[in-house]
Order: sequence, then C-alpha cells, then structure tokens
Amino acid sequence: MSSRDLILGRVRRALADARKDDTPYEQAVSRDYLRRHGERTAEETVELLAENLTDYRAIVHRSDAEHLPAVLARLLTARDAHSVLVPPGLPSHWLTGVEQVPDRAESSPYDLDRVDSVVTGCAVAVAETGTIVLDGAPDQGRRRITLVPDHHICVVHVPGQVVSSVPEALERLDPARPLTWISGPSATSDIELDRVEGVHGPRTLEVVLVSEQ
Repeated sequence: MSSRDLILGRVRRALADARKDDTPYEQAVSRDYLRRHGERTAEETVELLAENLTDYRAIVHRSDAEHLPAVLARLLTARDAHSVLVPPGLPSHWLTGVEQVPDRAESSPYDLDRVDSVVTGCAVAVAETGTIVLDGAPDQGRRRITLVPDHHICVVHVPGQVVSSVPEALERLDPARPLTWISGPSATSDIELDRVEGVHGPRTLEVVLVSEQ
C-alpha cells in the first residue's frame, strides 16, 4: 500500500460517519472577515505597496510608459547584465541593447543560471502584504524563469494591477494557473537568524511601478 492510499484511507474512515445532510464546507466556514484594512485611495494603495515592497528588501523604482525602456536599460546596465531572459509576451520595445534569451521549454536549470537577469510583468500586486503575484501569463513566462536567475525585474502597472488585500487579489486570479507569490527577494534564516538571500529564487528583486496616467 502506498502512502497516498494510506492517507486517503484514513480520510475515508474519518468521514464515514458524516451525515449526508451535514452543513456544506462553503457554509460551515465563516467568511465574514475584513476584506481589507481601512479605506485608501488608489494613490495611497500604491504608496503602501511601495512601502511594503521596500520593507521586504525589494528595490522600488518609478516610471511612466514612455520612459520605461530607459529605466529598464539603466537597471540592467547597473547590474552589468548582458543577457536577459524574456517571456514570449513581453513587449518587444521594453528592452534594447541586450541579448534577449527566449523562454524555452528545453532550457535546463544550468542554462537559466547563466542568464544575468530576467524581466517580467505581473498578474497583480498586493499592497497590504507587499506581494507580487505571477500567473504564467505571456508577459511572465514559466515559473522557473523567475526562480533560477539571480536578478529579477518585475514591471507593475499602477494603479490598475494593484489591490489592497489578499482577498481582493484572489478574486482576480485563476487557481488553476501556476501562481507564484513573491514578497521580496528569496531569503531564509538559520536557527541563529542569520539571513541568507538567493537560496530558492532571485537574490535581487527590483520592481518598477509604471504609472498608467
């Protein structure tokens, strides 16, 4: 008997005496919690996102659509990044003057590790938690391309892609898609609380907040 069969057997035995007319899970669990904490304008929500991103040690930049290519070029030059991993749906005019490495299914982790940087969009950003969510859309690519390279630049359109809370973010997301929730650069701590960054994801996360106005 496999571990899976063992666990499912235990679940079936635990549910054996449950009445068929028992309260459905959707009704049994209370959903009356606050969907957000306080009322904020769109501008205040974006400022809260920037503040919490910074608290998580992400590096936040501001731009508008016209100047975004110049901002990206400056950030990549500062990192001395010559090769950039690019999702298939990333707007072509965003990047110039660098080797663009396409997101290929056959790329190995070693191939991805040799890339200097990766640039993506996002699905939604959560102000209250300073979290960016990727869902594998064409401007974000496969999940692994944002987990292996050491430097990730993520473009967030504000205020359109920013929500206040996690419940509001979940309403925008498809749970069947490959969701990646990012709160700052990858980091972990040992028992002595010594922080180490870049363990299971990018060591450096830069977020460009692009004004839609």
